[in-house]
Amino acid sequence: MDLLIPSTGLLFWMSLTFLVVLCILWKFGFPVITNMVAERKAFIDDSLRKAHEANERLANIQKEGESILQEAREKQAQLLKEAAETRDSIVEKAQEKARQEGARLLSDAKAEIEQEKKAAIADIRKQVATLSVEIAEKVLKQNLQGDKAQMDLINRMLDDASLNK
Repeated sequence: MDLLIPSTGLLFWMSLTFLVVLCILWKFGFPVITNMVAERKAFIDDSLRKAHEANERLANIQKEGESILQEAREKQAQLLKEAAETRDSIVEKAQEKARQEGARLLSDAKAEIEQEKKAAIADIRKQVATLSVEIAEKVLKQNLQGDKAQMDLINRMLDDASLNK
């Protein structure tokens, strides 16, 4: 029965040994272990805090990225709008310039046609006058074959000249 029930001496020495080991652990072991656990807890807490801050920074960076992207889209839309307005303005100016140039060319062409018309009329008048003189000369030569006819013509011309004065 010694196996199941220990003797008092054994119980005393086991208790004394337990108390000595407990005191040594209490004095030297537990503070080291609790310090290690506290340091580990502080390290884990610090890591969690840093991870949380990193997540917040990442969320802020994503928001900033989205706002920058939105701003870039707005600037792009504005630039495209300005480019379209500039293009329309340039096209309008080019059309207006083409209209003005067309009107100027039409005006120049009309003026040139008018000048050529006047020159042609003057040339025709000159030719008609020349032909009239030639015809009159031929008619007079035929009609004024005799001296009497020539004298009658001279008298009529003198009478007309004196009446016109």
